[in-house]
Amino acid sequence: MPALDEPLKKTLGAPTAKVMAEHLDLHTVGDLLHHYPRRYAERGELTQLDELPLDEHVTVFAQVADARVLTFNGGSGRRLEVTITDGSGRLQLVFFGKGVHKPHKDLLPGRRAMFAGKVSKFNHKLQLAHPTYELLDAETDAGSVAAWANQLIPIYPACKGLESWKVSKAVDAVLPSAQEAVDPLPAALREGRGLTTLPEALLKVHRPQTKADVAEARDRLKWDEAFVLQVALARRRYADAQLPAVARRPTPGGLLDAFDAKLPFTLTDGQLKVTKEIFDDLGTEHPMHRLLQGEVGSGKTMVALRAMLTVVDAGGQAAMLAPTEVLAQQHHRSITEMMGELAEGGMLGGSDTGTKVVLLTGSMGVPARRKALLDLVTGEAGLVIGTHALIEDKVQFHDLGLVVVDEQHRFGVEQRDALRGKGKQPPHLLVMTATPIPRTVAMTVFGDLETSVLDQLPAGRSPIATHVVPAKDKPHFLARAWERVREEAENGHQAYVVCPRIGDGDDEPKKKQKAAEEDPEKRPPLAVVEIADQLTKGPLSGLRVEILHGRMQPDDKDDVMRRFAAGDVDVLVATTVIEVGVNVPNATAMVIMDADRFGVSQLHQLRGRVGRGSAPGLCLLVSEAHEASPARARLSAVAATLDGFELSRIDLEQRREGDVLGQAQSGVRSSLRMLAVIEDEEVIAAAREEAVAVVSADPDLEHLPELRIALDALLDQEREQYLDKG
Repeated sequence: MPALDEPLKKTLGAPTAKVMAEHLDLHTVGDLLHHYPRRYAERGELTQLDELPLDEHVTVFAQVADARVLTFNGGSGRRLEVTITDGSGRLQLVFFGKGVHKPHKDLLPGRRAMFAGKVSKFNHKLQLAHPTYELLDAETDAGSVAAWANQLIPIYPACKGLESWKVSKAVDAVLPSAQEAVDPLPAALREGRGLTTLPEALLKVHRPQTKADVAEARDRLKWDEAFVLQVALARRRYADAQLPAVARRPTPGGLLDAFDAKLPFTLTDGQLKVTKEIFDDLGTEHPMHRLLQGEVGSGKTMVALRAMLTVVDAGGQAAMLAPTEVLAQQHHRSITEMMGELAEGGMLGGSDTGTKVVLLTGSMGVPARRKALLDLVTGEAGLVIGTHALIEDKVQFHDLGLVVVDEQHRFGVEQRDALRGKGKQPPHLLVMTATPIPRTVAMTVFGDLETSVLDQLPAGRSPIATHVVPAKDKPHFLARAWERVREEAENGHQAYVVCPRIGDGDDEPKKKQKAAEEDPEKRPPLAVVEIADQLTKGPLSGLRVEILHGRMQPDDKDDVMRRFAAGDVDVLVATTVIEVGVNVPNATAMVIMDADRFGVSQLHQLRGRVGRGSAPGLCLLVSEAHEASPARARLSAVAATLDGFELSRIDLEQRREGDVLGQAQSGVRSSLRMLAVIEDEEVIAAAREEAVAVVSADPDLEHLPELRIALDALLDQEREQYLDKG
């Protein structure tokens, strides 16, 4: 019986092992045992042939309806066309040349088989060219019948050169090794939850006798994934809780009180509740690790700024890390405006004169940069707002007490840690995101952070009406969209037009342009430069139209944003650089071109740039996507609700699990094979609870060596270092 860490080459032979390594990322016997069937087919059941995805490698069950051999090239060429059916839809199989003889003999009308191949299109019909197949009826030889004797036939994720049934035969070769599988779940937990053992679960997931076997195996394997991941996160939280930090408690009569006295509005109940959670954390002698998630425009920046001022009052410095220069400049401008003379202070902590607020970005001139660095190292500046330039080695702080990371999903874990390493002791950490995250994802991706949710919008925020504009089917709708933009401008308001591409010549390869000429449906995404030109000459002529994109010089970007904020620009045609943090209350309309090319959460973020003042907002999603397409369904979902949490669920349901737990966010490899983050909320919540109990009782897992082994397997080296360094 091969050991679990034995290379597949030794067990299955070099050719099969090579394909498995290259295409399925399977290298050892253990890897193959954890390569679970995607689904199970019952003997006699047929596949839905009319729902096959184009260009994907598929395995289908079907019955041969008819077969005919055609000749071409004056009789020298032969082609076998086989039509297979599932009773409702039909699919054509094509075999050429010498490959005609065997299938012609095998694939007789009425025969059932499994077919595997890549779905292509010919003459507007789906087909499989030269598919491989495995006959499933009684006329096949006795060995084959025995191989498919199970009532449930596992269908594995497969690839070219390694069909599902070949994967299945490889699994047969390693299945006895399942008995050696090390069980990561503590016995008490397994028994308490009524879960089967790991060897039993592996046996049942690969070779189930009944549907109940499949359910039992899946329940157990989901628990493994959820529990080991939650133990990793619980250990991180535990390690963080042991670190020392300087408590930063509010100081009466300080900078915060002076700032609050200037506010022209009262904070919402939600802001006060979240502020209390943050202030309680700041007051402890262990570093805060908190995720602040809130709807677009719910006032997260205000909450973060008050936390930053509290730290300055307590003698420390606070840094805010933004993902783009435009956003860093916007935050710097809005914070200095909100603080007024309090942002023009001298020495740190001087509450009567305030403190200095500096900006630090990669494109600053040398003198300005040198001055900012000096202000930070001497402590002259209490607040700094910047991009990843803040992480560079040259940047030194006098006493960094709080790090605020805006839009966490743009930053990797390593960047977050690099900034945290700049304090004399680990600084407190507040991570903000305006991309609402369902609870399960918060527990998984951000599981090392405590979570605060700000779901109440400040008074005075206006509703936003969202409509889909089907530009291809109804061009007059698009014409009306531009009329609406003109009306908003004539009423003294402003508008954004968002495009997916810049279009200044550098970003459109010749190959794509040629493809677009040959097939209009493959046209490149609409571009800022071209759309701005068309609008200026056409439907928006006479209005003040400007462009904004990431490739412009920083000073030019800043100049455009300043003029737009001041009301000197009517329409800003931009890329998604305006997606987060840009706050112009007078902007009431947004037109998103090629809206189907953006994700659900991104559309929600963009839409949040309008309706920020007292006038109602309007967002128009322009698309050429077909009415029945998934892209249009996505746009309709965005138009139907302003609830970001609801939209984030829709977004995640449409994406692969691996995207949810992307490397940049969590460092967790795509380790979730069985667990579905959205559907398995109860399992994740229960696993988190169990993980906290286990880690509290035994932080180093000394008494649980099997769990420690599973943890090491889950964490790649980089992630392990990240977990350990805290």
